[in-house]
Formats: sequence, C-alpha cells, structure tokens
Amino acid sequence: MSLTFTPINPGNRQAVNSYLIQRWYTHQMVVRGRVYNMCTLPGIVAWQGGHIAGVVTYTAHRGVLYVISLNATVPGQGVGTALLNQLVLLGQTAGNRVIQLITTNDNLAALRFYQRRGFCLVRVYPGAISASRAIKPQIPLVGEYGIPLRDEILLQLQLIPKERK
Repeated sequence: MSLTFTPINPGNRQAVNSYLIQRWYTHQMVVRGRVYNMCTLPGIVAWQGGHIAGVVTYTAHRGVLYVISLNATVPGQGVGTALLNQLVLLGQTAGNRVIQLITTNDNLAALRFYQRRGFCLVRVYPGAISASRAIKPQIPLVGEYGIPLRDEILLQLQLIPKERK
C-alpha cells in the first residue's frame, strides 16, 4: 500500500469535507459538550492512487493535540495507523506534549485500536453523552453491540519531542 500525505488545504478542502460528511452524516462532532465543525478543522489526508484513503482532523491547545475524527476508507489496511503516525510526527515537531481524544463507551474497535498504538485510558466521564445528546439529538441511545451509549472516555498518548530542523 503506497500512501502519500498532505495537510487539509484550500485545494483539497471540498473533497475532504465531502468525505467527512459521507462517513459521519454531518459536519458536527460533539465532544465533552463542545461542537466542532470538522469541515473547518486542520487535518491530514492520506491519499492512495489519487483518492482519499483516510483523514484525521484535530485541534491544538496548550501543548495538546486533540483528535476530533479519524477515518479510513477501508478499515484494517493500515491507513488509520499511518495517519496517526503522521499526527504523532506533527505533534512532536510542533513541541506538543500529548495527543488526546475522546471516544464513547460502546466504541470497542476504537478502544482496541488506540490502546494497541500506545494510548492509555486517562478518564471516564460517566453520563457525558447526555450533554452531547442535548446538543446533537441524533446521537442514539444504544450504540455498537447493543451497548447503551452513556459515557465518554479520554485516551492519551505521551509524545517525545523531536528537535526542529
């Protein structure tokens, strides 16, 4: 698999936004009661054969990179891992201390994916989905595997700074 990576930029923004909306059915991501517009966030695009193979969007604040979304067109092919590796390099080069993200208690695939890549569970926010559901009523009551969708889980990866060249 041969991938190339580019930041989200004005030249690819429309294609990236279509990609994100196709996968999330909306441009909004609600995390810890805050609404993010994925179609305006910075990010990294993985390309394969001229087509989008995956996208990661993020925000940065006070030494922390926050993953807002991570998608691969075909899961299990290494695209998500490659995008995460690109984000780690970006974070290290920029001097960020950690990468954090929030997922939900039902998202067992994400919990497995991130922990296998060095992320640690830092905190559980019991009942946090109720606040998010008040903002975005489309969030279902029951998630993957029939698990009631209730809690948000914070995961974190400690970064080792790289020297800027």
